[in-house]
Formats: sequence, C-alpha cells, structure tokens
Amino acid sequence: MHRSRSEAAFARAQGVLVGGVNSPVRAFGAVGGQPVFVARAEGAHVVDLDGRRYVDLVGSFGPAIVGHAHPEVLEAVTRAARDGLSFGACCESEAALAEAILSALPGHDKVRFVNSGTEAAMSVVRLARAATGRSKVIKFEGCYHGHVDALLVAAGSGAATLGVPDSAGVTAAMASQTLLAPFNDAAAVERLFAAHGAELAAVLVEAVAGNMGLVMPAPGFLEALRTACDRHGALLVVDEVMTGFRVAWGGAQRRFGVRPDITILGKVIGGGMPVAAYTARAELMDLVAPLGPVYQAGTLSGNPVGMAAGLATLRLCKQPGFYENLEARSAELRDGLLALGSEFDVPLAAAAIGGMAGFFFRATMPTNFAEARESDSELFPRFFHGLLDRGVWLPPSSFEALFVSSAHTRADIEFILEAARATLAEVRA
Repeated sequence: MHRSRSEAAFARAQGVLVGGVNSPVRAFGAVGGQPVFVARAEGAHVVDLDGRRYVDLVGSFGPAIVGHAHPEVLEAVTRAARDGLSFGACCESEAALAEAILSALPGHDKVRFVNSGTEAAMSVVRLARAATGRSKVIKFEGCYHGHVDALLVAAGSGAATLGVPDSAGVTAAMASQTLLAPFNDAAAVERLFAAHGAELAAVLVEAVAGNMGLVMPAPGFLEALRTACDRHGALLVVDEVMTGFRVAWGGAQRRFGVRPDITILGKVIGGGMPVAAYTARAELMDLVAPLGPVYQAGTLSGNPVGMAAGLATLRLCKQPGFYENLEARSAELRDGLLALGSEFDVPLAAAAIGGMAGFFFRATMPTNFAEARESDSELFPRFFHGLLDRGVWLPPSSFEALFVSSAHTRADIEFILEAARATLAEVRA
C-alpha cells in the first residue's frame, strides 16, 4: 500500500518522538486524522511534504506576524548566523532588542531574555514571590501560561477556588499555591483577595485570552485587576506572549490602557526563533541575578540569531500603517465568518483584534472558559478537515486563536471564506 510522504513521516516520528510530536496540539488529538508535516513556508502559505499548499492561519501559533520567511528577517538571521549561532557571552543585539521593546512599554525599565514563554512565566512567579514575600498567585481558568508546575492547574469545585493539579507530576502542594477564578469575573478575584490577600503575590492574566479560543476582556475587567492588586499589595502580571506586538505596538496593555507590574513576552519578539522575555520596572528587575537574589539563567538566552530575528520583525511592525492593515485583514475574516453563520443558519460567533481572530460554533462570543467549552465540539473537527481539504490550515483545536499576518492579502481572506462556505454547505447538507 502506497503511503504519502506525510504519512510515512508521521509513522517514522511515532517510533522515536512521544506521540510523534514535540508539542501535543500538533498530534491532531482534538480533530483526528493525519498531522500536517510542513516542508516549507513563505508569506501567508505553507506547503506540506506532499506538495499541498495551504493558506496558513496557524502562523507558528503567533510569531509569524510578518508572514513566513520574510526577506528582511531572513537576511538579518543569515547575517547573524554567519558570525556564530551562540556564544555563551554578551552580544550587542541583546541591548538593541531590549531597547525596542522598552520603547513600546511605558513603566518598564529592564528586560531579561529567555527562550520560551514557559520559562518566562516560571521566572516571573519566582520574582513576584521574592518581591512580595508571599507564596500564592491567582490565574484564570482557560488562560495558559506555559507548562510551569505552579500554573498547570485546573479549577476544583466552586466559582473561584484553590487549584488542583492539571497534569500528572504536578503535586497537590504545588497546585494549592495557585488560586483560580473565571476569566472576566472581577468579583471572584475580590473574593479570593478577601480570603487570601495576605498570601497573594500576584495575579497573572492574558489581557486577551488566546488559549480558550479568542476571548476578549470585558469592559472594566483589567482595570479591576489593577485596582485589586494595588489595594492588596500584589503584583499584576500581564502575559503578552501571544498578544505582545500582535494586537498593537506594545501589545494589549497599550491597547486597553492597563498598567502591569510585570509583562511576559514571547512569539513576535523572536520573529520565529525561540525567544521570550520578562520585563518590569527597575526595582523589580534588579532583584534578578546577578544584581539580586532571584536566580535565573539560560545558556541560549539572548542568542544573537534570535535577537536578530526579533529586531528585524519589530522594525517591520513599526512601519506606518502596519497594524491598521493587519487588523483590516483580521476584521475581514471575522465579518466573513459571521456572514457565513447567518447564511447557513449555523450558530457562529467571531471576534478579531490586531492580528488575531477567533470563532466559536455558539450563538454569542464567550466571556470565559466555561462558555467557550459550550461551542459545538462535533462540528469543529468536520469544519477543520473541510477547510484543510480545501487548502486552509487552521489550528487543530477549537481552543486556539487564529493568527493573521501582514502577508495575508484580501485574496487570501476571500479564499479562506470560500473554503469555509463550501465546507458549511457540505456539513449542513
């Protein structure tokens, strides 16, 4: 029996990689079928091992804001790589990228680069505990801050509660240090502060949730978190791994006017290379080694190739009209999906902000994870595979945002919507 190159590649990978993948969502567990094995990518398109071409709404799950293999980013990476991939020493481009980031984030003075959002979140929890002398943190159900033990927790019973382990290997003692509240529920946060305020070091939040699908902050929610943290002496940590420099220059905090104590960044700031960071005012960052007692280190942190990719990407993002054009494409996608829902009488809600979009097979946009889970879980896999068969690659989970790049054209959006129309006609037949 003849197998495609993708099928053969997956069979080979399953023999030597856990589940055949290096990140669980790639295994297509939520949608079934054969994972996409990408051979190359350019602009708004990817090509798989068998030569099939797709309009890409995965965008490497966020970094590819200027599209894949942008010539200016490739040139910067190639130039840096010629001088060496990693030195284990300081390089000038570290400061250049840090300066670019800080220019967009008022109230932040210093940056520490790491290699992943998980590493940044882990370091931030440690920093917040050291700065406050407290042990507990609050996070929101459905918000993802990497696979850090302290943050890989799920809700127990009740509207706002002590966390319970969400993964084998996370101890109950570790999970008990994390409290959970529903996203957009400021009253639940107040109840947690009332019960545990003297123990709470920080509140961590995605300003725009992108790991339960795309869920927007309710008016006043982020401001309420800022007020609660100020009242109780806790730190507000805004996780902008996904939204940073994607929904606006400076990210969601600039767009919504929220003032974090600490910001977590990733994805776009590395332009496709493994780069992340955390940043805050000097009095907090100076607690980090070598200036302070909070230890954190990384062999490849600030490597010259990653710094070059991030700096080239941010320079492109800062060009006049970049975000206006990016959001116009995202809005066209959102509006087109909403129109299709009406055309086929399918409950479908959609939203867009900056270079992010999202949709749910339900009548209204969700405001929290419980509502996001009410989306039609049987329709999504059929819709996903219908689009995949027609040359559109969506994230293989209904709980992932869609990522639009500056390389997407109006024609690309129209292609996606035509594929969606044909798929809905098929599944509704």
